[in-house]
Amino acid sequence: MSEKSPHFHPSIETQKSNETTKRSEKTGQGGETHQQAPDGARLTTAQGVPVSDNQNTLKVGPRGPALLEDFHFREKMFHFDHERIPERVVHARGYGARGYFETTDAIPDLTSAHLLQEKGRKVPAFVRFSTVAGNKGSMDLARDARGFAVKLYTEEGNWDIVGNNIPVFFIQDAMKFPDLVHSVKEAPDRAFPQAQSAHDNFWDFISLMPEAMHMIMWTMSDRGIPRSFRFMEGFGVHTLRFVNAEGKSHFVKFHWKPKQGLQSVLWDEAIKINGADPDFHRRDLWDAIQAGDYPEWELGVQVFDDAFADKFDFDVLDATKLIPEEDVPVRIVGRLVLDSVVDNFFAETEQVAFCTQNIVPGIDFTNDPLLQGRNFSYLDTQIKRLGGPNFTHIPVNAPKCPFAHFQQDGHMAMHNPAGRANYEPNSWKDGGPRADAETGFTSYPEAIEGEKRKVRAELFADHYSQARQFYQSQTEVEQGHIAGALIFELSKCEVLDIRKRVVAHLPNIDTDLAQAVSDGLGFDEMPEPHAPRRDMVEGLKPSDALSILKNGPDSFKGRKLGILVTDGIDGGLLASLQQAVKDVGGMMEIVAPTIGGIKTSDGKSVSADQKIDGGPSVLYDAVAVMASADGVKKLASMHPAKGFAADAFAHAKFIALTGEAEQLFHAAGVDDFDDGVFRLEGKDDCADFIEACGKMRFWQRG
Repeated sequence: MSEKSPHFHPSIETQKSNETTKRSEKTGQGGETHQQAPDGARLTTAQGVPVSDNQNTLKVGPRGPALLEDFHFREKMFHFDHERIPERVVHARGYGARGYFETTDAIPDLTSAHLLQEKGRKVPAFVRFSTVAGNKGSMDLARDARGFAVKLYTEEGNWDIVGNNIPVFFIQDAMKFPDLVHSVKEAPDRAFPQAQSAHDNFWDFISLMPEAMHMIMWTMSDRGIPRSFRFMEGFGVHTLRFVNAEGKSHFVKFHWKPKQGLQSVLWDEAIKINGADPDFHRRDLWDAIQAGDYPEWELGVQVFDDAFADKFDFDVLDATKLIPEEDVPVRIVGRLVLDSVVDNFFAETEQVAFCTQNIVPGIDFTNDPLLQGRNFSYLDTQIKRLGGPNFTHIPVNAPKCPFAHFQQDGHMAMHNPAGRANYEPNSWKDGGPRADAETGFTSYPEAIEGEKRKVRAELFADHYSQARQFYQSQTEVEQGHIAGALIFELSKCEVLDIRKRVVAHLPNIDTDLAQAVSDGLGFDEMPEPHAPRRDMVEGLKPSDALSILKNGPDSFKGRKLGILVTDGIDGGLLASLQQAVKDVGGMMEIVAPTIGGIKTSDGKSVSADQKIDGGPSVLYDAVAVMASADGVKKLASMHPAKGFAADAFAHAKFIALTGEAEQLFHAAGVDDFDDGVFRLEGKDDCADFIEACGKMRFWQRG
């Protein structure tokens, strides 16, 4: 095959030689990077048409809506949506549950949405949580954003709030979504890495996309490795609209606040959990619901008007930005409760189809260019993935309110129009449904004008101010985790120039962070910082709402204690500890040298939930070790038991000890105990220990 063939693919050697090719670059109005093609490497459509701009969709003005005539965007997105079958291109690794949503604060002054008109209105709900980058068979504890998609079966049709556990995103324009996902997915030549971002392709892309730096701060923080689905926030990401019955509009952002508080794991824990139980998040959600400990979130809204949007330091249509809760408080209007597991994973969790376009009267879109692209993409990808346009006939996707239309036939049609009429207008007596101008969905009549151009609004060009605000809002412990995550991820990049380009963004966020990462990567000197495209906003105040540790739980409710036991322990003391856990609504597992369990000092049998090598301490929020003199000698000779103790201490967990149990920690190399280690001698000690466990970690241990 000649090199002039349109199907020519360069050899591996050629690709390697191009890795360090210098390309001329320009910066767009929004601060986005436009790489200019050298001779013979011009980007074209699949039809061979040269592309002038691969960064922005065609819009009406810098902040206007996207135009359907953008054939480059449509072709690019269509091909991307159809790349894989049958699993989702992204968010393939997911888990779902059923429940309900109940309105707790009616807001008819803000929206005509029927669900929010009256306190106490309740509708069924289906929620699917997911990772983004991994395939269906990947592990739960990858460092990644988490999907948080909610389908509400309202009386006016299905309303999908398709969000994430992070309120911002990597990109500002949907044109870049295929590139983002291609970069983080496995490389096409070697098919790895899987379900992780610690590789050259991803960080090469990020290094050239300063707009992603705010999201990078979030994903490299503890938000990227949540303890479970139950203990993470959800966000709608985009700015949408509320429209009331009089046609008055307000902007709105959606928040899901977990009643159980926020919690994450440490990176070392995540790695070990993935080995011990790659289904950790799935199992946690299943077990909690089956035990009657129903996860619950409050739905909060940030509502603001055009006047606030006009004076806000950032563009409210920019999905890489958030609005601090201190500027616009979150108003709680409802609650979401998950109280039922699915009957069949494939029928429901795998076939559920979320679409950002699924809104109800009283809710409307804005011109956010990422949202506009998602509205196009989601429907297209569901049609491809589920085999055709009738995916709404699948029970989990079907509305639970009355519905009627003239759509017919197609792959796997479960129902068709009855009678003669399959069109309208018609003159038949039973002519079928008609539009309703009074109650039907009506778009907000926003006035739009502007030139038809591929551009971004100038305010989109501030890429660092909110990234800095997020970092400064973290506790010292959390800041250390961010630095550690960046060092780890970038250390997996083979190309030095990529590491340097990423680190060159960090001084614009925080000089101490930049220095820590530079030192951690072994740089002799700090790379020259990238020049911000737009002057940064000074004086942004830290926001406590952005920190996990400042929004943690106030009790051990819903958490799990691992109790490592041996023969000969005090059965009464064990019972007191178990009761203390139950009293606060916690869970527990008995871990023993054998799955057959142990016998207490009075000869009673205690069954085991886990054998020691199947129940490492990373699976638990806190641990207790109850051991007799003979039993601790046996534990001290077992590597998994020593690892149980060493990891629990290293991961800053609260620890309880009885009898001779401290000898296990000495055998594991832990000799100095701190105030996070409790001695259990009586019932009151058990209650005090479990109360302390409500803080989750003894961070003073460092």
